[in-house]
Amino acid sequence: MGATTASNVHFGGPDYIPGHLRDVLAERIARVPSGGSIDWVTYYFRDRRLAFDLIEAYKRGVDVRVTLDGHPRTSRANDRVIAILGSGLGSGLRVVRHPLDRLTRAPIIRTRLHEKLYCFSHPKPIALVGSFNPSTDEPEQDPQILDEIGNHSFAYNMLIELRDEMPVSRLIAHARWLHGEASHSMFSRFGPASNQSVVLGGTELYFWPRVTAHPVERRLRDLPSGSRVRMAASHIKGARTARTLLELTRRGVSVEILTEESERRVPRKLESRLRAAGIRIQRVVHSEMTWTPMHNKFVLLESEGDRTAVFGSFNWNTQSRYLNRELGILSDDPTIFDALANRWDMLQKHGV
Repeated sequence: MGATTASNVHFGGPDYIPGHLRDVLAERIARVPSGGSIDWVTYYFRDRRLAFDLIEAYKRGVDVRVTLDGHPRTSRANDRVIAILGSGLGSGLRVVRHPLDRLTRAPIIRTRLHEKLYCFSHPKPIALVGSFNPSTDEPEQDPQILDEIGNHSFAYNMLIELRDEMPVSRLIAHARWLHGEASHSMFSRFGPASNQSVVLGGTELYFWPRVTAHPVERRLRDLPSGSRVRMAASHIKGARTARTLLELTRRGVSVEILTEESERRVPRKLESRLRAAGIRIQRVVHSEMTWTPMHNKFVLLESEGDRTAVFGSFNWNTQSRYLNRELGILSDDPTIFDALANRWDMLQKHGV
């Protein structure tokens, strides 16, 4: 891949001011003038202040589009913001719902809109991609939800700001397609839009659900012996994921993993299996008293002098692999790689 240039990386976590990433989004909303546009796609959205910021932007003449999952894993989490945006944005809000949402086991089997994509037209077009959902509300009206999903004002999260014209324009087009034309059904994985690969210089864009080969797994399979893989992953589950990681070690690839302390997201049995194969896996624990989610989702690949950063919304589990709407980006931008490598070193200090 050739070199890219324009990018910036934003992190959140207990080492930052609480709510740092939501403040990054609020600042971007405020900078878009009348005649500009804001395009958001997200999974959890509970931050009422950001919802009102978007409505104020709409009132001053900004074209605002928000595409939001209406029935995430914690099914009622988005209801208040949906009501606010529904009355304030009108057709600018698209809530993705499914007939299966009424079924008891629907959260297990249905497609979720799991992407996190925030696009702004001004002062210059940018797209923010990563792991952060605006899922914390202040003042908190339903603390039980935080018990289920974690407090993401303090959680380890990231948003990577892309500024290069071609990737940004393609991501804006993708957000608008999800808002206006996309069918969010279990059969979406068979459509051409989901299975395309967009290569723009040193940036590659991939979308899920898909029936073609998993693009990150394909890149992992091509790594020669002696390569190094560092993975920060909030969710690691399933036989397919285990096989992918174990095959790397058998081929002589060094694999290191930083992951979540939650056993629901990363089972102890899988952790033990990976450790036994020689994979160094650590759970990031900030405090023994309070659960601080490690929600970052990135992979660092180093092979024969080449360095590639992989990031986006996708998890290493069956739901993301086969059902969810997900976004993944591969980049050879050294600014992104170095920022994520430094973050890796910091997170490792909290690994157990």
